[in-house]
Amino acid sequence: VARRLVGHGGAAVGAAAVVGGVLTLGADVAGQFAIPGFTAPLGIVTGVIGAPYLLWLLARTERTRA
Repeated sequence: VARRLVGHGGAAVGAAAVVGGVLTLGADVAGQFAIPGFTAPLGIVTGVIGAPYLLWLLARTERTRA
């Protein structure tokens, strides 16, 4: 995600730190307030959001034979 924001020429370390913090904070807030009366652990929320995104990235990545 950070690499897409910065581009291929820029240093993505700072952007990765910011994006990681924002995603973690967003997942924590979503886990606390998405379902009233239930607090979901951060790992479950990030897994529910991250797993489909990872599968989407893997599906659209072109594979080359080595």
